[in-house]
Amino acid sequence: METFDILISTILLRPYVFILLGFYLIAGSFQLGLKRIIAFTVLAYIIAFASEYASTRIGIPYGIYHYTGETHGKELFISNVPFMDSLSYSFLGYFSYSLALLMVTPVTRKGWKFGLSHPPWYSKKVLFLSAILFVLQDVLIDPVSLRGSKWFLGQIYYYPEQGIYFGVPLSNFLGWLLVGLTIIYCFQKLDHKMGWSKESAGNALMGPVLYFLNMVFILSVTFYIGEYVIGIISLSIFSILIFITILKVRHAFLISTNG
Repeated sequence: METFDILISTILLRPYVFILLGFYLIAGSFQLGLKRIIAFTVLAYIIAFASEYASTRIGIPYGIYHYTGETHGKELFISNVPFMDSLSYSFLGYFSYSLALLMVTPVTRKGWKFGLSHPPWYSKKVLFLSAILFVLQDVLIDPVSLRGSKWFLGQIYYYPEQGIYFGVPLSNFLGWLLVGLTIIYCFQKLDHKMGWSKESAGNALMGPVLYFLNMVFILSVTFYIGEYVIGIISLSIFSILIFITILKVRHAFLISTNG
C-alpha cells in the first residue's frame, strides 16, 4: 500500500509528465508498434537510470550533480534518482528518433496521413541526428529545470559548481549526447535482431509533433519565469528545427497534391 500511495502521489505531483508519457506511448505504438515502443521504453529507462546513478556519484557522463531529495516521500525514487526523471528519457529519446527519421526519409502522403518511404531504421545518419536532436531538447530543458524553484517543478537537483551555460556545465550536454547515442544505438541493434521493423505501422508525424509540443511547453515556462535570454536562444533553436520540418512536410504535401 505504501508503494501504491507513493505512485499515486508521483502522478499527482508530475501530471504533465504522465500526460506526455501517455501521448508518447500512443504515438510510438502507431509508428513503431507496441512491442517496439515497450522495448524502447525499458531500454531507455535502464540506460538513463544507470547514467544518472553514475553521474550523481562519480560525475560520469554528465558531470557531478545532486538531487536535493526535496520530494522524497512525495514521489517514487529508485535509490537517489526520481523515477520520473529517468523515465522521461524514453519519450525524449523517441521524439528525437522519430524527428530524425522524418528529416532523412522521403515522406509519403495519403489524405492527411503522412508516412515514411522505406525508413532507414538502422542507419548511422539517423543515429547521430537523433542524438543531436536529443541534446537540443536538453539545451531548452536543463536551464529551466535548474530554476525549478521558480515554477511548479521545484528545486529537485543542483550542480555543485555553476556551469557556463546559464548554470549548466557543458559536460552535461556531452553526457546527453553519449546517452542519446547509446539509447538509439542499442535500440537499433535490438530492433534489427528481432526483426520488429517489418511490423511497423509507420505514422510519421505524431512523434515530431510531440517533440515540438514539448519544446513549446518548455519555452512557455522559460518566458513565464522571466528568463528572456534563455528564452530567445531556445526560441531560435525551436524556430530553425520547426522550419526545416515544415519544409519537409510541405514538400510531401505538394508532391502528393500535384501528383
